[in-house]
Amino acid sequence: MGSVSSDHPGIIELYGALACGEITAFYRLADEAKFAPHLYGRVAIARMAGSEMRHYELLHSAIKEQGRDPFEVMAPFIDVLDAYHRSTTPSTWPETLVKAYIGDGIAADFYLEISSAFPPDVAAVVQGVLAETHHSEFVKDEVRSIVDGDTIAADRLRLWARRLFGEALTQAQFVLGQRDDLAELVLSASGDLNHIATLFDSMQAKHDERMKLLGL
Repeated sequence: MGSVSSDHPGIIELYGALACGEITAFYRLADEAKFAPHLYGRVAIARMAGSEMRHYELLHSAIKEQGRDPFEVMAPFIDVLDAYHRSTTPSTWPETLVKAYIGDGIAADFYLEISSAFPPDVAAVVQGVLAETHHSEFVKDEVRSIVDGDTIAADRLRLWARRLFGEALTQAQFVLGQRDDLAELVLSASGDLNHIATLFDSMQAKHDERMKLLGL
């Protein structure tokens, strides 16, 4: 791993990408809660959405502390995140659960892996935003109860999770190709291109582990 200075221009882009991701996840979760077959599920998804909003507020403050307009900083990432969500719109309750769990995990794996190279104040923001929450336990229990003994449901969700992972990586690579400062930040934090390749391999391994936790 490399190291990143506090004044690296990619840091503000990192905050913008994360903030846009959090607020987008908030309103997507709020909309997708309609698939819940019971009130318990709707409340659980609402709590997950609430966590996304709290994380957004943390990033909103971090951006303002840098003397920047949060909405201006987030603007370059809106289209790509909307494209990801359009291409991965769930149509069932199980798909909603898997997307919430897998989607959060992919982002966390990527940014937390390189956060050790960030200055302490930046690392603290990233880790505070992407730390796992207890709400994920609800998803694991719910999905396992759905696929237990149902190989057809398990196969469908396994394919869905693979699609989510593939779409997320495609969009991430697109963003890095378009945002030079953010790409240089990731490269600096990773050390070199070989470490970036290792990072993606690690993300795949962690994704596979999450699949097992879901019974997939």
